[in-house]
Amino acid sequence: MNLTISPCPNDTFTFHALAHGLVPGAPTVEVRYADVDVTNTLAVTDDLDLVKVSYAALPWLLDRYELLPCGGALGRGCGPLLLARSALRSIDGLRVAVPGDRTTAYLLMRLWMGSASPASIEVVPFASIMPGVADGTYDAGLVIHEARFVYPRFGLTSVVDLGEWWESTTGLPIPLGAILARRGAVDAAAATGWIRESVRRAWADPSLSREYVLAHAQEMEQDVVDQHIKLYVNEFTHDLGDEGYGAVRGLLNRAADAGLVPAASDL
Repeated sequence: MNLTISPCPNDTFTFHALAHGLVPGAPTVEVRYADVDVTNTLAVTDDLDLVKVSYAALPWLLDRYELLPCGGALGRGCGPLLLARSALRSIDGLRVAVPGDRTTAYLLMRLWMGSASPASIEVVPFASIMPGVADGTYDAGLVIHEARFVYPRFGLTSVVDLGEWWESTTGLPIPLGAILARRGAVDAAAATGWIRESVRRAWADPSLSREYVLAHAQEMEQDVVDQHIKLYVNEFTHDLGDEGYGAVRGLLNRAADAGLVPAASDL
């Protein structure tokens, strides 16, 4: 069975046991690592068994994949940030770098900005966004994950915390990354059990996955890795539950009503 996830600490922590044959009854897993903007595309073009994608990409994928109720990233206080070198009143006429055009971060930004009209929106590899804003290549940049812990090092300021905006507007947690199983190729119920067991084992002894997590953490310091895992691997990673599914429907229904994504089914 193949598994496509990001190299971010929340994914490697969550899937360590499954990737290393430590989950009883689970098949051998071949792992591919790619940033989520890449996995959003790979899920369309390749035959992936289990894959991490943005919740914003679901409307284009649910005909081929089933959303699993575990393994992903959804929570509170963990949303994307729009950064700039100084405070901004508007992004009208600005050059804005984003990590992907089907990422949840970009979808939240489009909902937030309303009728604002940036001069350009450019999809940029995640690691290049903060340096690009700091050196003036872009006027603003949309960042995710560990960037919320380190952006002051680049001399940047937060224009808006889109997670806070979303939560205050809707009262819902923020749906960031989803785990999908390919229809007809993977038993979704069995995969759900394997992933939940992998999460339980990661929580039971975090030291077992530490070397693996750090090997893929793109030179993050241990304290940043620990903050990242604590924030993004939470109760929703183990089970979306009614609140998690409600957040996903809330995001996608609101985006569909605004004409930003197709209507999603099977949620």
